[in-house]
Amino acid sequence: MGMRLHYNFNDKFGVNYWIVNGTNQSEPTNGFKDEMFGFVAAPKKTVSWTFNYYLGQEHPDAQAATNCTVPVQPGLCYQPLANPENGKLHIFDSYVTWNATPKLTLAGEGDYVIQRAYTESAPQHVDGGAGYAQYQFTPRYSIAARAEYLSDRGGMFSNATQALKEGTATYRYNVSDTFSVFLEYRRDWTNIPYFVTNNPAAPATHQDTLGAGVVWWYGGKQGAW
Repeated sequence: MGMRLHYNFNDKFGVNYWIVNGTNQSEPTNGFKDEMFGFVAAPKKTVSWTFNYYLGQEHPDAQAATNCTVPVQPGLCYQPLANPENGKLHIFDSYVTWNATPKLTLAGEGDYVIQRAYTESAPQHVDGGAGYAQYQFTPRYSIAARAEYLSDRGGMFSNATQALKEGTATYRYNVSDTFSVFLEYRRDWTNIPYFVTNNPAAPATHQDTLGAGVVWWYGGKQGAW
């Protein structure tokens, strides 16, 4: 929850600014407002490069109280933490999209994340990257592939130090200009037993997912924010 702004200086360069309550929640959990600064460059009509820097503080400064003096809805009565964590979250994110041909689109992305519990705490590090390819056979349907790698040192995102990988294949059919259906197969794998199985005591090193979805949208906004 928040606000985002975009300003184009010309057809080749624009800037972004966001101010939000946090990365993974809509309600504020502390008095710090997260911010994002970035730019979008288009050196050629077929190339778009976006770079973002995100500064946040994701640690709450209050916790649910159990000694409320009047009946209230659960989760609405809080008490301040005695020594709340005040370390910051830094995200560096960059991605490039290239329309190699009118039908083929290629993209690459890289991320580096660092977060501390307190200002002087040892940091957690996460870095990763992704590659994407999509081929539009006709205006109606396309296929796409995606590969990703995430080095989660300290378990910031997955609660375990590991190297996560995934590959995805997607079929998309455009029913209309504002309505699409998707069929997708995805395989995740890692270097430690991590994924839940029928036996909770024996996690697996890989996981397969088959999914179907529909997307409907409206509005005239086109291009990158």
